Amino acid sequence: MPLSLKRRGVMFVLSSPSGAGKTTLSHMLMEADPAVEFSVSVTTRTQRPGERDGVDYHFISSAEFDRRVTAGDLLEWAEVFGNRYGTPRAPVETALVAGRDVLFDIDWQGTQQLHASCAADLATVFILPPSGAALKQRLLKRGQDSADVVAGRMAKAAGEISHWTEYDYVFVNEDLASSLLTVRSILAAERLRRERRLEDLTALVGRLDSELKGLAG
Repeated sequence: MPLSLKRRGVMFVLSSPSGAGKTTLSHMLMEADPAVEFSVSVTTRTQRPGERDGVDYHFISSAEFDRRVTAGDLLEWAEVFGNRYGTPRAPVETALVAGRDVLFDIDWQGTQQLHASCAADLATVFILPPSGAALKQRLLKRGQDSADVVAGRMAKAAGEISHWTEYDYVFVNEDLASSLLTVRSILAAERLRRERRLEDLTALVGRLDSELKGLAG
């Protein structure tokens, strides 16, 4: 039977300017790796066609959002394009203790807040578009926003990209299949970090030390 070492879960953050691929890659990663669960954010924005409450987001009122912020129920929160988004604390902490990995599709503001409070559990990835023209084409192709909203997202993209140096890993999303392999490789490496498996590794090394000394004698 293979040796199984318990570990603490990873808070795995994917960020990018809108349209660069973080949401698509998030869905692809969860389909490819059932050990990853999605952190379902709360948001004050209007539910879009096809979105499911409690699956894509928890859609709540501004008053309820304020209550959760005051109560300390959110690990992080930010305002984006006039709407607020936040990460519920309890389900994330439960998953990490159980050794499950939690995927975050959040922006640089939320990532900074997580760094401030949960740095030891965090692995962060920033996804760049191959060009400005490719980013605009992707935004137009998905057909979710008006021309004015697309223009606003393009105008904001440079500011979002300026935060790339704050992330642990950075890559260019030229091809989704290759990008998925990159994301999965990063997550695989993060799962093996010593500090995430410290208790079981310490016990194992202690046992190996005793066995080797016995065999040497």
